[in-house]
Amino acid sequence: MNLLHEKVKKLFQQIIENGTEEELHVLEHVLEGLDKKEHSYINRLLHMDYEITEEGLEIKIPLHPMVNNPLKILHGGITATVIDTAMGALVHHLLPNDKAGVTTQLTINYIAPGIGDDIICKARISHHGSKTMLVNADVLRSDGQKIAQATGSFFIIDRKKT
Repeated sequence: MNLLHEKVKKLFQQIIENGTEEELHVLEHVLEGLDKKEHSYINRLLHMDYEITEEGLEIKIPLHPMVNNPLKILHGGITATVIDTAMGALVHHLLPNDKAGVTTQLTINYIAPGIGDDIICKARISHHGSKTMLVNADVLRSDGQKIAQATGSFFIIDRKKT
């Protein structure tokens, strides 16, 4: 076995033996996400589910202790990550294969705490130009309460050939 394998095995064993119930629950959540083998690591760790809709694109994530801040509500940075991912995925869905979109600005207004079973981020295009795209998004918790709204701008670039 290589050194990295041994280090991971040791850390895993320490958590199994000494972890709290919540830490074991978080570890289980992380491992289930990593086991999916699709999308990026952050998408897998957050258990993101995507859906293209008539209005745009939606991403749903379950709320879990792993995504909470010390106040036991959804961490604002996780909310921002889901927003940026939903907006970026919508931009990429609408662009031809030789183009890509990169976030140039993201403005988020946090409205209410992220609590409940899950959140859904609904992204929609408000402007689709040849060089830029503007996207709006709302984030709703499972009881329907809006917890954040955002606007993002994306610069359209040529995709590098690999």
